[in-house]
Amino acid sequence: MSNAFFKVPVAVNEPVLSYAPGSPEKARVKAALADLKGTTIDIPMYIGAKKVFTDEKRTIRPPHQLSHVLGTHAVGTKDHVLEAINAALEAKKAWENTSWQERAAIFLKAADLLAGPYRAKMNAATMLGQSKNIFQAEIDAVCELADFFRFNVQFMCEMYAQQPESSRGIWNRMEYRPLEGFVFALTPFNFTSIAGNLCGAPALMGNTVVWKPSETQIYSAAVIMEIYEEAGLPPGVINLIYVDGPTAGEVVFSHPDFAGIHFTGSTGVFNRIWKTIGENMSNFKSYPRLVGETGGKDFVVAHPSADPKAVAVALSRGAFEYQGQKCSAASRAYIPESLWPEVKKFLLDDLKDFRMGNPEDFRNFVNAVIDEKSFDKIATYIENARNDKDNEIVAGGKCDKSEGYYIQPTVIKVKKPYYVTMCDELFGPVLTLYVFEDSKYEETLDLVDQTGPYALTGAIFSRDRYALQTAVDKLKNAAGNFYINDKPTGAVVGQQPFGGARASGTNDKAGSILNLYRWVSARTIKENFVPPLDYRYPFLAEE
Repeated sequence: MSNAFFKVPVAVNEPVLSYAPGSPEKARVKAALADLKGTTIDIPMYIGAKKVFTDEKRTIRPPHQLSHVLGTHAVGTKDHVLEAINAALEAKKAWENTSWQERAAIFLKAADLLAGPYRAKMNAATMLGQSKNIFQAEIDAVCELADFFRFNVQFMCEMYAQQPESSRGIWNRMEYRPLEGFVFALTPFNFTSIAGNLCGAPALMGNTVVWKPSETQIYSAAVIMEIYEEAGLPPGVINLIYVDGPTAGEVVFSHPDFAGIHFTGSTGVFNRIWKTIGENMSNFKSYPRLVGETGGKDFVVAHPSADPKAVAVALSRGAFEYQGQKCSAASRAYIPESLWPEVKKFLLDDLKDFRMGNPEDFRNFVNAVIDEKSFDKIATYIENARNDKDNEIVAGGKCDKSEGYYIQPTVIKVKKPYYVTMCDELFGPVLTLYVFEDSKYEETLDLVDQTGPYALTGAIFSRDRYALQTAVDKLKNAAGNFYINDKPTGAVVGQQPFGGARASGTNDKAGSILNLYRWVSARTIKENFVPPLDYRYPFLAEE
């Protein structure tokens, strides 16, 4: 029996290693890459205590090297979805009754395993399966995911410490129960850390989870499950299944014990999920929690006072790191006429210096986009822009899928601020620029706010404090994460809680205590130490 108020280790952000030539971490990840490429694996689903292999399998290939086979993964059916739900419900009683410190210990151990003995393997799996260079893999698959595990434990403790006041003779208590039922985690390809957190955060709070990752992230998802198992997560707490979206949705969103969804993906998919859940409300025991981070069309605005070099670097990094496949990527920019010549020069200098290719070569800044569907979509947008006389392809524009899904970093300058690539989320290495008259700075801010439905991230560059304040005020609803003189990407757990509103999601801020509140159902307990023995109140005496 526990007889102390335990304090967890203070959460600090995991340091990002350099992977410089000759560094031990570079040698370790190079060895892990060789080991993974030299082994063909068959990845099972994880349902309860079982590793489930199926006769139907799909091949996993690196997006940048289509000739190579990393392995295969099982393909599930509706029956597997139902089995996973049943396993989650079966595991629920024991897990929700597990003391908070035991749950915390599992996730703290997972963080140390990830940052220690699994660091090279997790990085290598993300590099190969999702075509990330080593730096992008390190900040995502290791540092951010370890931060989620550690900071979520700290946030959980802060939440539990929030207790109501008690008057004399009364003891009021608040307990934070897990949701009644199971949580469904539907996760994207682009961040291994998001995948681990979307299933991990509800589980930490005592929920049991059915997790469906993107098919193009299964390779690294399996490593996350290895870590969870080694950290001591009991079977059935997180169940990993590989089925298509409609198959999962048909079972999950009609099940009476569905308690909530933790989602990152497209706005369209989340809208359809929301509609389906609404139509099925009569099936559920309680109102499900809907937590979603969806699309973005993220902006960079430069004031005439901005440093043109700083603007150019923010664009080259913000738009093209991980091939622009970030919800937060800078995909539209508004540059004043007076700055455009210098910004253009510095930006083109950066783009000429970029190397594109296999992430196993650490000199490559840009790698492949995730799959053929994404490649074809982005290539079509680029070609349509090229054929519009009002546009100029300032840089890039070449697309080649003969060896891998490679798209050159592309910059489009438009005359019309509502051109389609200024409005649509492309999710690729394409930056669209609109050059405005210096005198129309405030009008341009209004334009930024009114373009498209999204409100995820955005950035303002200026050395004029009044201009900065004007942007902060005018764009207060245009971005859930707002950056001043910095690129609109790279949110850090515990420092910049992440999420947006409008069509960008429910803004429940992953990487903060706000997200964890969505995975609990509070119960107030009042204990009266000396209950009254007479129903009559003093006011009943007339005289």
